[in-house]
Amino acid sequence: MEIIISNSSSKPIYEQITSQIKDQIMAGELAAGEQLPSIRALANSLRVSAITTKRAYTDLESQGFIETVQGKGSFVAGGNADLLREERLREIEERLGQAIEAGRALGLGDGELIEMISTLLESDD
Repeated sequence: MEIIISNSSSKPIYEQITSQIKDQIMAGELAAGEQLPSIRALANSLRVSAITTKRAYTDLESQGFIETVQGKGSFVAGGNADLLREERLREIEERLGQAIEAGRALGLGDGELIEMISTLLESDD
């Protein structure tokens, strides 16, 4: 598992950790049931506070991406295909929203935006 922390990022460190682990789970790089490094081990390897990595793991667990077993560690949650699909759909909606905002900033109307999307969809065939 590779995580890169950027000090120049506007995102807090725990959010960087959370999003990178989530991305690796969604990409299939971390498989269901795979054990994650301990909070302390991850903190040491990233040279951050254990509190920071605990916050990331807590967020991932609350979102259903990982499960923590007392005394054994944290593992990638199994059976989260629906969760992964919902997360990907949310990302697509966010990107489409950004595209719509950019189009409207240029003065494009709904019809022009729909025509652009239709053209792009047809070109993929």
